[in-house]
Amino acid sequence: MAPDTSQKIRRIKTELNAKILAHNYQVAEIQDVADVVGDSLELALAAKRSDADILIVCGVRFMAETAKILNPDKRVFIPVQDAGCPLADFLTPELILEYRQKYPDAAVVVYVNSSAACKAAADVVCTSGNAVSIVQSLPHLRILFGPDANLAGYVQEQIPQKEIIIMPTDGHCYVHQQFSLEDINNARKTGGLILAHPECPKLIRHKADIVASTGKMIKIIEQSDERVWHIFTEEAMVVRLRSLFPDKKIIGVKDAVCKDMRKTTIEDLIRCITNLQNEMEINKDTFVSARRSLDRMLDASVS
Repeated sequence: MAPDTSQKIRRIKTELNAKILAHNYQVAEIQDVADVVGDSLELALAAKRSDADILIVCGVRFMAETAKILNPDKRVFIPVQDAGCPLADFLTPELILEYRQKYPDAAVVVYVNSSAACKAAADVVCTSGNAVSIVQSLPHLRILFGPDANLAGYVQEQIPQKEIIIMPTDGHCYVHQQFSLEDINNARKTGGLILAHPECPKLIRHKADIVASTGKMIKIIEQSDERVWHIFTEEAMVVRLRSLFPDKKIIGVKDAVCKDMRKTTIEDLIRCITNLQNEMEINKDTFVSARRSLDRMLDASVS
C-alpha cells in the first residue's frame, strides 16, 4: 500500500474521530491501517469500549451488526455491504423458535457468526474463543447451539455433562470444512505443531495438537518455544501470524480463503470512510433483544 494512502486514511480517521476495526481474516493492508485487529470477541469488546464517534468494521455483515448493537449512539459502517457469512445463513430465527418449542427446558446459545435477528432470538451469544465458558456458565443441562455444528461438537467434547443439541445439524464454515486427513499427514511430515480452529471438522480437531480461536492462537504461539506451526484456519490469519512472529515458521494449509472476507479491499475502505457509505442500522425490536444476548456474553467474558 502506498504511504500516501495510509496517510489519507489516518488523516480522515482523526478528522472524524473514527476507528477501524478489522477481523483477523482481513487482508494485510486492511489490518495495517486498522486501530484494532482481532477475533470476533476482541472486536466486540473493542467496539463497546471505543470512544470514537464512528466505527468502520472491516469484516462481514454480522460483525458490523454486532458493533452497532453494542454502540447505538455511534455511527457504524461496513465497507462492502454484501460481505456476508455463509455459515451465518444456516440459522434463522424461525428455526430457533422451532427448536425452542421442541426443547422448552433448553437454553439457546448462538455463535456470533449469526444475524442480529438470530441473536435477538437467543439467550446468549458466544464466540469460538469463549463458547465453552459461556455454555459452562449456564445452569441448563440442555443447550440449543447454532449455527456451527463443528464448534458445537467441540463444546460437547469439552463439557460432556451437558447435552448440546445442534441447530441445524449441517451448519458449517466452508473454509474450515475443506481441511482433510491428507493435510494433517502432510503437516506431520514437516514437523512442528498443528493449531486448528474449533470450526474445523471433528477429524481435524482430534488430529491437531491444539484447538483454539484465532485470538488464542496468537497467545499460544507467543508463549511457546516451538518454532514451526501449521495453522488450520483462514489464510489471512497465517499472514498475520507470520508478521507477528517473523522468527517462527508459520505454515498455512491449501488455499483456505473466505471469499466474503476478501470482498473488502483498501479501495472499498477508502470509499467508505471518505463518503461514509453503507451505514449499519438495526430494527429497534431486534436491537433490544440482541443487545441483551450480547451483553450476557460480554458480562461473562470479562467477569
